[in-house]
Amino acid sequence: DGWISSTYLTFRACSLSNSHNTGTGSHSTNGCPPIVSRSEWHARAPAHHIGPLPAVPGNVYIHHGATHGCHTKADCIKLVQSYQNYHMDTHGWPDIGYSFIIGEDGNVYEGRGWNTIGAHTYNHNYDGLGFCVMGDFTSHVPNDLAINAVKSLIDCGVKSGRITQNYVLKGHRDVGQTSCPGDKLYALINTWPHYHH
Repeated sequence: DGWISSTYLTFRACSLSNSHNTGTGSHSTNGCPPIVSRSEWHARAPAHHIGPLPAVPGNVYIHHGATHGCHTKADCIKLVQSYQNYHMDTHGWPDIGYSFIIGEDGNVYEGRGWNTIGAHTYNHNYDGLGFCVMGDFTSHVPNDLAINAVKSLIDCGVKSGRITQNYVLKGHRDVGQTSCPGDKLYALINTWPHYHH
């Protein structure tokens, strides 16, 4: 359920720079959570160029991976790599579909980043960013490290002008036939500011 998408989005790391993060290592800028760069998690290069978002996104779509979770950086890196391989090798997409991927290790992993069209929310890849929490949250919520990382990432995006001030938060199921982001995570985000069904 967490994998449904067909149009692409690409985004950048959580920094004020307009250039794609190509450095190594995790970084935290301007109150942003730690971001593990694509180079640090050994991302494959996109199969082809993916265009930029047409405007600053006004929506944030929350997903879960519908897989096992991860609690260490090493395990989360392996899981992000598996997501990318699944998206590219099974779906034939040019890259991982999500803008950012969040682990229960408290880190945010750079997917397509802030400014690139993604492949996360069918018919909504051009109007929002897709944040995926690794794990299956049907019967439990993510741990506090992951929840705080998601909230911090949204705040970072708003403060840096990468998400509109009046953004709308939605679960993947709000705009598609899916159980994503899992019943418990979905119930949780319903209580967050900016949530709108």
